[in-house]
Amino acid sequence: MRAGGVPVALAPTERGPGYRTRRQTLAGWGHRTGLLSLAGRVRGLLHQDLRILAYHRVLDSVHPPGFEFDLELISASAESFRRQIAVLRRDFVPMRFDEVIDCIDRRRRLPPRAVLVSFDDGYDDNYRVAFPILRELDVPAMFFVATGHIESGLPYAYDWLVYMICTTPATELSVPAMGVDWILPATPAERRGHASRFLELLKREDALAQQDIMQSLEQEWGMPRIPHPDCRPMTWAQLREMRDGGMELGSHGVHHHMLAKLPHAQMVAEIRGSKMALESNLGQDVCAMSYPVGGFEAFDDAVMEAAGAAGFRLACSYVSGTNRLRRQPLHSLRRLHVERDVDAAWFHGMLELPELFTYRTNMLIG
Repeated sequence: MRAGGVPVALAPTERGPGYRTRRQTLAGWGHRTGLLSLAGRVRGLLHQDLRILAYHRVLDSVHPPGFEFDLELISASAESFRRQIAVLRRDFVPMRFDEVIDCIDRRRRLPPRAVLVSFDDGYDDNYRVAFPILRELDVPAMFFVATGHIESGLPYAYDWLVYMICTTPATELSVPAMGVDWILPATPAERRGHASRFLELLKREDALAQQDIMQSLEQEWGMPRIPHPDCRPMTWAQLREMRDGGMELGSHGVHHHMLAKLPHAQMVAEIRGSKMALESNLGQDVCAMSYPVGGFEAFDDAVMEAAGAAGFRLACSYVSGTNRLRRQPLHSLRRLHVERDVDAAWFHGMLELPELFTYRTNMLIG
């Protein structure tokens, strides 16, 4: 929004510099001294809860040269991811979603320090980078994929929006319906803050309005969505190979819409259609889904009811936290977000003391 032709300063987000400084220091100290591990063991005597880690993308670097898509969806570098999975393998009990369901059905307690690993969206780096590491270290993971993108091969709409804002020759971003009239800086790096803020505002709109706005910008700027090597979904062949390699596959909707912001019939069709596509192409039952974007604005009671009615036994949100399965609905499971600035100490703290070392936010991401 402009004031005298100058963009109004964008509100800082919880991911900005300094957000975690004090807790980062505390995590580092606890990690070095061994007190984090001790505190986690004591906590385990008092609480038995399920941790579910949430990833999006794993790339060779968290700052890839020439990368013009959403940096905030890069969860870890390959090196960091390998270290994180090694920690899970050594100090925790990695499980599959179907094993958790079996424990629920048999009314058995989960093993102490149980952890699930999950990925949202279905980027092909999940197959190229993350899958070989998981297979080597013998740790299972669930990959929640948007089936419409698997079939089209097109970039995800929110990613493409960031790409457009970062690379368009246009010097202004104007969407009167959203009250947006911004002057765009010269370089992609300077435009990233505008892209993040615009995404935040866009996700407050109804899902179909979001789609219309993004398509209008594609037309206005002459940038229709086309396949791009930096934002490529996995293929059905890759997913089948991952299934055969011990990974689990679940639904992330068909077109990656915020389900609670769709008309009811279309929301139900997204949930059922994704399950049918997965089961048809994989030849197996699909037991779990995660809600696209996944904050409180993205799912509600109607969405959870539709997920259960479609046959999903478990469903994940993107709300921060852990899960006491006997005390909460199985279609609103919380997760621990792994972000690109999570170092070894913070990751350790997140697992041992999630109440203290977790992003306590309802971010509209993914």
